[in-house]
Amino acid sequence: MSKAARAGSLVFGLSILLGSTSAVSQDTPQAPHLEFAFEEIVYLGQAIPVGETPLGKRNIIPITGGTFSGPGIEGTIIAGGWDWQLTRSDGCTEIKADYMIKTNDDVVINVINVGALCPPEAGRMTPARTQPRFEAPKGKYDWLNRSAFIGTLEGAPNADRPAVRIRFYKAV
Repeated sequence: MSKAARAGSLVFGLSILLGSTSAVSQDTPQAPHLEFAFEEIVYLGQAIPVGETPLGKRNIIPITGGTFSGPGIEGTIIAGGWDWQLTRSDGCTEIKADYMIKTNDDVVINVINVGALCPPEAGRMTPARTQPRFEAPKGKYDWLNRSAFIGTLEGAPNADRPAVRIRFYKAV
């Protein structure tokens, strides 16, 4: 097949996938909206200060357990994960949590949740925003692998030990 024929086939294939190319270019893209996926209460261990590094002040927080639930998914947080924190010169703390959750039907899912916790603006306290990624086995929870999410992170004051509340929302 010639180069021109391959290019024509590609354009034809894309038009079928996307509908009419003129309609795609004339439509205003619709922003995704968010749908609640699930909420976690994550228990935290004693902070382990690493100290000043060339990138900022490093701190490690052990993840010691917890629970999660949402429509069609619930279970426990497996102890043994970590939240790697780096406080930058601007006062914001970059976070990267890496841990496992286990559903009530015994499926283990890796969670990697990153974000930046910055001091609140004057008189304005809002939950921090995060960008979670999930690695679930193929099957019932594969939707976690195939979706984009945003998270909110805040303290969990009603917990019986140091904890944070994380809510995950799926972009649809």
